[in-house]
Amino acid sequence: MEFKAFDLNPSIEAGIVAAGFVAPTPIQIEAIPLVMTGRDIIGLAQTGTGKTAAFVLPILHRLMQGKRGHARSLIIAPTRELAEQIHHAINSLGKETGIKSITVYGGVNINTQFQKLKVGAEIIVACPGRLLDHMNRGTIGLARVEVLVIDEADQMFDMGFLPDIRRILKHLPAQRQTLLFSATMPNEIHRLAKDILRDPITIKAGETAPADTVSHAHYPVAQHLKTAFLMKLLEDINSPSVLVFTRTKHRAKRLGEQLTRAGFRSASLQGNLSQCRRQAALDGFRSGKFQVLVATDIAARGIDVCRISHVINYDMPDTPEAYIHRIGRTGRADQSGDAFTLITSDDKQMVNIIDRVIGSKVERRTLADFDYNAPAPKKHMRDALISMRHGDPKTYGLKRTKPSVQKKHI
Repeated sequence: MEFKAFDLNPSIEAGIVAAGFVAPTPIQIEAIPLVMTGRDIIGLAQTGTGKTAAFVLPILHRLMQGKRGHARSLIIAPTRELAEQIHHAINSLGKETGIKSITVYGGVNINTQFQKLKVGAEIIVACPGRLLDHMNRGTIGLARVEVLVIDEADQMFDMGFLPDIRRILKHLPAQRQTLLFSATMPNEIHRLAKDILRDPITIKAGETAPADTVSHAHYPVAQHLKTAFLMKLLEDINSPSVLVFTRTKHRAKRLGEQLTRAGFRSASLQGNLSQCRRQAALDGFRSGKFQVLVATDIAARGIDVCRISHVINYDMPDTPEAYIHRIGRTGRADQSGDAFTLITSDDKQMVNIIDRVIGSKVERRTLADFDYNAPAPKKHMRDALISMRHGDPKTYGLKRTKPSVQKKHI
């Protein structure tokens, strides 16, 4: 099947060709015709299946008719990265249409957004918190929104955004088309869909499982050896594009710094960074400036980088859904990829769950020439290092001294 079969506006077809799209994916084949007829839909699709274009293309087609200059479509995303990815897709596929898109999210100067909103745009791609801020200030009007998209709804729930979404919904027209996309369907999202969608059609593209273009391996290693092991693993695979996931922001920052000191071209992506620095890390990773990007789960969805060869879980994720979303960053666009997870004795339960998700026992591997018997740092040394890091010299037997004060003579 070709995109021409959808009978999209010629300006949109030109954008499809320019973007290099060849054939629609299963979620696009099912969703695009239904969205074009105005139906509400629930799209269940794992990451990397092409669902962004599945709603962007028919929305662009719809907006080619009617007045311009005001918000006619609202797309809500859980993270800044995903909002930017959707915004980029709109600009790429719709560059011949004249339809404008604005991103609205926190972590950046709100005054810049004020100016863009004054000019006007047909599509607003927003994160819930900053969108509510604009609504409270009266700088965004949603009274003429025709199409609402809630993307990655299950992550919205995980991040605690559902109450915000319900507040936003009160300001939208009752007569609208609503599209809800989610990789999984927990009870809370099912209830939300039941409340806000009218006679929806459910589309399911693939199972909630990792893509078959990804191979998996687990590497058992002691917790205190993880960083040294990761460096050895990175040397062995020698890949130009590796995404490493950690559980916490602090660990992502620290691990990124350790890799840089060890000679790897690396950067970190985590919630404490400003939007400017987050974007610089992403841009550097996309361009090849950085070989390794160390990230928290904020990057599990919303990074549109097709050439990632390896995803490495430095820390085991908390849920099988998080595992699926993380490793979905590789093996995209019919390319193959590898998902490696460093596992400790504490990860036994999640290892068994992932085996069931994969459908077979994930291969356990070891690295040659790695010293698995290296001892952990001695307790008193470890405590001393921690104390030094937190500025308490008494713990390791030193006296706190007052800084000397030099007297000034007049």
